[in-house]
Amino acid sequence: MSDLRLPRHLLVGLIAVGTLAAATATNADSLHRAPPRLHAKTQAVLNEIVAQGTPGVVAQVRGAHGVWNGRAGVGDLAVRHPRSTHEKFRIASVTKTFTATVLLKLEAARRLSLDDSVEKWLPGVVRGKGYRPENITVRHLLNHTSGIFDYNMDEGFRAKYAGDEFDRNRHTKWSPSQLLAIALAHPPNFQPEQGSRPGKPGEWDYSDTNYILAGMIIEKVTGDTYKEAVERLVIQPLALHGTSVPGASPTLPSPHATHYSTLFEEGRHAKVRDVTEFSPTVAFSAGQMISTVGDVNIFVSKLLGGELLPDAQQRELLDAVPVDGDKGHGGPEDVYGLGIRQFKLKAGCRVWGHGGMIPGSGTRTVASADGRHVLTMNRNSDWGEQKLEDAAVKAEFCAGDSRRHA
Repeated sequence: MSDLRLPRHLLVGLIAVGTLAAATATNADSLHRAPPRLHAKTQAVLNEIVAQGTPGVVAQVRGAHGVWNGRAGVGDLAVRHPRSTHEKFRIASVTKTFTATVLLKLEAARRLSLDDSVEKWLPGVVRGKGYRPENITVRHLLNHTSGIFDYNMDEGFRAKYAGDEFDRNRHTKWSPSQLLAIALAHPPNFQPEQGSRPGKPGEWDYSDTNYILAGMIIEKVTGDTYKEAVERLVIQPLALHGTSVPGASPTLPSPHATHYSTLFEEGRHAKVRDVTEFSPTVAFSAGQMISTVGDVNIFVSKLLGGELLPDAQQRELLDAVPVDGDKGHGGPEDVYGLGIRQFKLKAGCRVWGHGGMIPGSGTRTVASADGRHVLTMNRNSDWGEQKLEDAAVKAEFCAGDSRRHA
């Protein structure tokens, strides 16, 4: 469910509330306030996102000129308080970047190899017509070249979270093996490339199932829960105090905005529902994490800046494969590394990052190749035009001025 594609065109008739939030020091860093004029175009896009129907959006930029916080709209349609950059929200598939980082750290510690097969670590687990787990590697999982069917594309599974069915299933606790079983009831989309160097063109298909298996491997290798492994290897070393792995807890820690969704219903009269509370087990290591714009910025900045991984694993992180058979995750000239993607915004302007969508929350994080310029944004809904998010990113990274570190 970390990347369920929900209708994006419904307008809920909100009036945009565009303001600039005061910049604050985040984590151990004490970056100064960035001049608002440098981000006026980005703020204008945030205002437009709300004007077109999103309840609220929040963003933070870290760059050479310091920290800038932007926001528009409201965190709750009833109370109508403004959104805040201190809020915690479900980061959906941005979780994948954390998951990949944990596995790369384990490889650096010689606990596993990215070229190990799934069968080595999870013997007998991947069983289904057409599946050859001995030929599927950890690397195939992390760069989405395994061919394993995406459980989120199963119509029966999606129906459980559509419309009124959501309330009946919102507290259902899923085990990783149950999610995997949904995927393996379908044949593979293709067989992974064998004996090729990373980055060689091959078939590609984004699948949350890949990252369910990645989380299961983390637990097998470490003997810890996925939650414990992420906390020990990423959250605690970076002191990401607003970031958490909820496990089975259905609630969001405070402060947070209300998360709203139309739950696959389309049309101008689709019902907008409060989906703030539900079991994150539906996404496990593919999309269950919770964070803040500030914490995600710190993580991505440190990751791309080479501060989290040794050189060998850093090269593997960014050794990207061409995107093929995409499901609306970006442009045809994008490439995908290990839990991180390079987006071509326009000629001469590329960024690294990831996006994520889960009921009630849409998150986007992007950064320059060196991690010195980073933007994370979140809207507390799952509808609206993708092109507006793209416009916000282009406003930040394709301006051609001194803010850019491509």
